[in-house]
Amino acid sequence: MKIFNNILETIGNTPLVRLNVLTKDVKATVLAKVETTNPGNSVKDRMAIKMIDDAEKSGILKPGGTIIEGTSGNTGMGLALVAIIRGYKLICVLNDKQSKEKMDILRAVGAEVVVCPTAVEPTDPRSYYSVSRRLATEIPNSWYVNQYDNLSNRVAHYEQTGPEIWEQTDGKITHFVVGVGTGGTISGVGKYLKEQNPNIKIWGIDTYGSVFKKYKETGIFDENEIYPYITEGIGEDILPANVDFDIIDRFEKVTDKDAAVYTRKIAREEGIFVGNSAGSAIKGLLQLKDELTESDLVVVLFHDHGSRYIGKIFNDDWMRERGFLEEENKTASDLVAHHAEEPLVMVYAEELISHAIAKMRKYSISQIPVMKDGKFVGSLDDSTTYQYLIEDQSRLNDPISSIMQKAFPIVKASASIEEISKLINKETPAVLVEMEENKFNIITKQDIISAIS
Repeated sequence: MKIFNNILETIGNTPLVRLNVLTKDVKATVLAKVETTNPGNSVKDRMAIKMIDDAEKSGILKPGGTIIEGTSGNTGMGLALVAIIRGYKLICVLNDKQSKEKMDILRAVGAEVVVCPTAVEPTDPRSYYSVSRRLATEIPNSWYVNQYDNLSNRVAHYEQTGPEIWEQTDGKITHFVVGVGTGGTISGVGKYLKEQNPNIKIWGIDTYGSVFKKYKETGIFDENEIYPYITEGIGEDILPANVDFDIIDRFEKVTDKDAAVYTRKIAREEGIFVGNSAGSAIKGLLQLKDELTESDLVVVLFHDHGSRYIGKIFNDDWMRERGFLEEENKTASDLVAHHAEEPLVMVYAEELISHAIAKMRKYSISQIPVMKDGKFVGSLDDSTTYQYLIEDQSRLNDPISSIMQKAFPIVKASASIEEISKLINKETPAVLVEMEENKFNIITKQDIISAIS
């Protein structure tokens, strides 16, 4: 029987999966290192157990102690699993931009969660860096992990993740692409891979609002580069000790919107349900695709699981509020799609007003176009028609031409919803759509409301 003694023994040996759709225009072979199969559903499990192992060996983490860490959520989950198995308490300090799902998951596995503001300087006593350090001085028998400067972080990836990737690709890897936060993954994996083949390119994915890219290119830590951003898990406003800039060949920045959009694309087009930094990594790779050739083999690391972003990246309302949702612009043909095959209900100018009213009732409609000699010459709407009849019911037998209003505007099937909206108002309650020659349909105010609500 193949049995693991505890959940920690299942960390590692994550699959390498070929990407087929999103990278169809990339000349190189692109493979995803899917870290969600780790028990904590992220790459951070690897370094969490390594950091605790090393802390135990050095004696700074003692039995029954409290582990304290500032985390974006994933490291906290890895630490929580180790804490459960080995009998430690855990306090996770998060900033308030992290998803509610991450916080709920940490609480579910027994961690205490402390939330700090995002938009403060790292040295501010309210920052999650400062709060983590303070708690470690106040709580007896506690240990502050400090994943940013704890070099066991990158050693874990040098010892585990790098060798896995090398073996899984039979040493044929030419590029490694990954989002950079603490720097442990890229630096550890990159060091191992370059020792095997110094020609392998190590590309780090950064975000706007982070200092990494400019620092790599200029050696300048520019505070003007720092501003709040939405992307989780990558980018920093500090220079963690784990980031080995000599190992990293280049950084590429990706916008918050592109990161979110491509995270959703990975799920919908590749069937891989992963988190925010994966979207950044894929978009960064696509931005650099012209530097790749058919002989290249690229490995992109997907950090964590999409379930941690259900309330954000995978929530249409959240995406729409930030202008991130890529919605197709609807056209006239889209608006009438549900009744496109039904014949247009119309009346002729010579018919009686009573005929128009009968048709309105029969088809439960409020507007009817009026024709004469094969052309649209006018229109009727129920409110105007009924007003005439209230004033004089004897007009029921008058011709429609005596009370008809101006003809509805006619638009092409390709007209945008914006164009149509400008035509519909109090005086013009509908427009006609020319679907094909001599075949028309109608769009009412209700169709517009249904399309945008």
